Amino acid sequence: MKKTAIILFLSLLTLNLAGQTKPRQTAAPLSKASPESVGMSPERLDRIDVMLQNAIAEDQVPGAVALIARNGKIVFHKAYGMADNQENKEMEKDAIFRIASQTKAITSTAVMMLWEEGKFRLDDPISKYIPDFGEAQILDTFNEADTTYTVKPAKDQISIRDLLTHTSGLGYGVIDGDQRFQKIYAKAGVTDLFTTEDIAIAESVKKLAKLPLHHNPGDAYVYSEGLDVLGYFVEVVSGLPFDEFLRTRLFEPLGMDDTWFYLPEGKHKRLVSVQRFETGEWEKYPKTFYDTDYPIKGAKRFFSGGAGLSSTAEDYATFLQMYLNNGELNGKRILSRTTVQSIMSDQTKGLWGGGLKHYGLAFGVVTGEGQDAGGIGSTGTFDWGGYFNTQYFADPKEQVIGILMKQTQGDVSDETGWKFRQMVFAAVDD
Repeated sequence: MKKTAIILFLSLLTLNLAGQTKPRQTAAPLSKASPESVGMSPERLDRIDVMLQNAIAEDQVPGAVALIARNGKIVFHKAYGMADNQENKEMEKDAIFRIASQTKAITSTAVMMLWEEGKFRLDDPISKYIPDFGEAQILDTFNEADTTYTVKPAKDQISIRDLLTHTSGLGYGVIDGDQRFQKIYAKAGVTDLFTTEDIAIAESVKKLAKLPLHHNPGDAYVYSEGLDVLGYFVEVVSGLPFDEFLRTRLFEPLGMDDTWFYLPEGKHKRLVSVQRFETGEWEKYPKTFYDTDYPIKGAKRFFSGGAGLSSTAEDYATFLQMYLNNGELNGKRILSRTTVQSIMSDQTKGLWGGGLKHYGLAFGVVTGEGQDAGGIGSTGTFDWGGYFNTQYFADPKEQVIGILMKQTQGDVSDETGWKFRQMVFAAVDD
């Protein structure tokens, strides 16, 4: 009986230590303020408002939500156009968007939270935790006629760092730039991006683990399903389903109540439709290799670490503000300042970015050259976007966050992305 009590005590202690810690200094949650109070020009923010209104009128996009914050204060948060044109549903500020690859930074954050607990080293081979990966093999020859192939041994093994930085050699299936890998992944039954099918991320990752690589791990940058692998890795290391880990360890502590893989029923009506511009009007995007309604229908078991989440502009701004605060928000220490520094550092050493940016462990990061080129932020500004036309950036020097959420697919003439970012920084007025 005494031994059982000790084991229970140690288990509870471990659970408590694994949670968020209280920081010595506390940053307040995001709140609203006037632009002038944080050194932003109201007149220049009005220019952004007009630009986005014009974009809707010109059918560049059917609808959008834009949010701008500085020094932890939201100074611009507006909705434009329609959430669904065919249903005559207007866009609202609390609309929920499929954020697709914006999920990646959240998954990377979960990985680094566990890293801070000493669960693994970044240069550990992934096969140490997911044995299915075994010995890495590189694609050697490929037969177009029957999609058979041969492999050759890789000189290195895939590390956790490689998966975080898209240098593992894994591909991205249906959106891979190399059609050989599109065919190999499809034949193996790997699930890419999102699905309504009854499959768990572990099943897809274990299929992926048996397939050849583009290149030797660490030798090149190829955008990949590495963050899906890491979603499953979080399950293995933490002992929790990936969605539950994010909910209890990240979303609830930060107050991100509208960020989910699969939306609770009460939030379904806030999900924006994915639309395309066809024959002079906006219409709902049809089913292709996926159903765009995946966040609200189907088996709801595929927790894609690379592309699966849906969220609001304000929730994602909250996540970014935590990073601007060096890992803390509202009395919850998610990451150490020193860990954030590592996440933002150049981890790919010239393999990605072309001089204007480098890639860290979670984000693209603006370099000094990028800052000097203009329009994308100060050195250290971090960013990414999503498959359905969402984008974000956060500038640690200026303490500025910009988020522009849209939901489109297909051929659209949308210039709002670069204009929004350029005009946000032009609105700094102090």
